[in-house]
Amino acid sequence: MPHYRYQIQSRDGQVTMGVLAADSAVAAANNLRAQGHRVMGLVPIESATKSLGDKLKALNYSSGPNQKDILNFTTQLAVMIRAGISIRVAIEGIADQTENAKFRDILTQIKRDVEGGKPFSDALAKHPKCFNALYINMVRASEMSGSFARMLDRIASYMAQQIETKAMVRGAMIYPVVILVLAVCTTFFLLTFVLPKFAMVFKGKESVLPWPTIFLMGLSDFMVQWWYLVLLGMLGGLIGFILFIRTDVGGFWWHKTQLTMPLINKLFKALYISRSLHTMGELVNAGVPMLDTLAITGDISGNSLFKRLWRAVYAAVKQGKKISHTLMKTPLLPKSVTQMIAAGEESGKLGEVLDEISEYYAKQLRETIKTVTGLIEPIMILAMGTIVGFIAMAIILPIFKLSSLVK
Repeated sequence: MPHYRYQIQSRDGQVTMGVLAADSAVAAANNLRAQGHRVMGLVPIESATKSLGDKLKALNYSSGPNQKDILNFTTQLAVMIRAGISIRVAIEGIADQTENAKFRDILTQIKRDVEGGKPFSDALAKHPKCFNALYINMVRASEMSGSFARMLDRIASYMAQQIETKAMVRGAMIYPVVILVLAVCTTFFLLTFVLPKFAMVFKGKESVLPWPTIFLMGLSDFMVQWWYLVLLGMLGGLIGFILFIRTDVGGFWWHKTQLTMPLINKLFKALYISRSLHTMGELVNAGVPMLDTLAITGDISGNSLFKRLWRAVYAAVKQGKKISHTLMKTPLLPKSVTQMIAAGEESGKLGEVLDEISEYYAKQLRETIKTVTGLIEPIMILAMGTIVGFIAMAIILPIFKLSSLVK
């Protein structure tokens, strides 16, 4: 059990220091308050001997927090704030139980900034890699409105849905990639291990061999001699593609391809519409200014074309035009969506309308993922069967042909 060095003030004003064992900083503070003391300071005492697990965690310091770490922090903080625990003690308690060393240091720095008199949103803004603009602006809006715990719940709900959506899309994409890798490995095995064993049988009879066999034998000879070049070429092509789509030109091409390629275009379009409108709805309902909302929505949309769209909407709203004015001209959003957004603007219920639209597209995204996965499976199996069947045919046909010539 960890130990804490405390400094307390009793009811008669006497200041006392000591050491207390407790499960966490929050538990230690609660124990001291239950005795009628005012907690002036509470610092964990580092153990002289560290376990192997602690040393391994220290080695993992370079890996920063992921989205699940941020989600857990937000959820715990909301619960503690709602329970009446001060934000400083709450952050200290969460940091004490955080396994990620880098995130623990970030939370410690945030606690120091809050103790120094900075608003919580400003303390978060010093760590943009962990807390994005949406998170910071929603917290800032809650600080002004006095609904801090409720806003943290909204942020946690938003993050949970985004993590779930990302996992669903990643899962839908992993399946065809696995099938593709299996197809490539199977083809490589047949061309480099199976087909060369038949080469001795067909040697000297090239004139009577069908063209599929001649083609595959030549390809097999090349791969047997230069297999390392083939593997390096495939690896180089994959790395080159990844580096290309990370550039501005390559990223724009890839994002455009996602929205135009058959079969997957509906999936990605539903993803980006749901993400954009969900983000925008959360910010509008949080009371974030509209221009800030549009700028953040564009940055979080995740697609260059949608980012351009929301920047255009930002420029139009800055000139005094309505949001729907620019959205009516884009093919990225269905007309029905822009009409509902226009109705929400007219009625003053834009936040509610955006929530309903994003929820509808979240459901559509789940249905699209099931549909796309169901279509990709037979297509990939058919493609793999065609490749293997072509190689089998190239081996079997000459055997039948040579048998008929012998007869």
